[in-house]
Amino acid sequence: MAPSKEIDPIAITPIVIKKKVVHNGHHGGAWKVAYADFVTAMMALFIVLWLMGASEPVKKAVAGYFRDPSGRRAESGNGQGCPGQSIGLGKTDMLKLKEKLEAAMAQAPELEKLKNQVLMTVTGEGLRIELLESEVGTFFESGNAQPTVSGREMLDLLALELGKLHNKLLFEGHTDARPYAGGIRYSNWELSTDRANSARKLMQESGIQPDQVAEVRGYADQRLRNPEDPRAASNRRVSIVVKYPGN
Repeated sequence: MAPSKEIDPIAITPIVIKKKVVHNGHHGGAWKVAYADFVTAMMALFIVLWLMGASEPVKKAVAGYFRDPSGRRAESGNGQGCPGQSIGLGKTDMLKLKEKLEAAMAQAPELEKLKNQVLMTVTGEGLRIELLESEVGTFFESGNAQPTVSGREMLDLLALELGKLHNKLLFEGHTDARPYAGGIRYSNWELSTDRANSARKLMQESGIQPDQVAEVRGYADQRLRNPEDPRAASNRRVSIVVKYPGN
């Protein structure tokens, strides 16, 4: 019988190679990029939906920001920036506004004829625009607060230009010293206030923003433009004051 051959246990020991598997699912960064894209798209959608339901002043503010993000154009006085960033027209710009309004009137033949009844003055309060009446009633029908055709055209033109600004506006109504013929229930106080408010309403319909309106006042005959002739037609007027920022 042949002698048995011993087997070396080391020689038959299997060699096991472990392969390291890298799991990219939880610890990788690809899902973060996809999630960020999704969140960005949802945010853009919600912004668009919000803008669709926003008011006109908000839409104009957003549009103004993208046209002029720095706000420098508004600070220079051209009124094209967005509300909240603009400081409005300052004192040095009121004369330019006066010239711009006069140029706009000159381009409208019907309004050019009334230039002597539109007085614009730069004061310590701002630019004062006065629509002076004539004996027959130029801007408002005689004895009531209904604007004439010329009055509507003039207020429309002013609203178109002043609506581009961010300055506050003040509306004033004035009468002459003649007692109102309508009786004791309605006087020059009511007439002057109603005319100022009528101008405010029409101009809001034509271009100015509600938040531009600072005050509506009626003075009756207490602030006569021509004190030497209290019954002069020029005492009957509606004034629109473009106020300086901060006033």
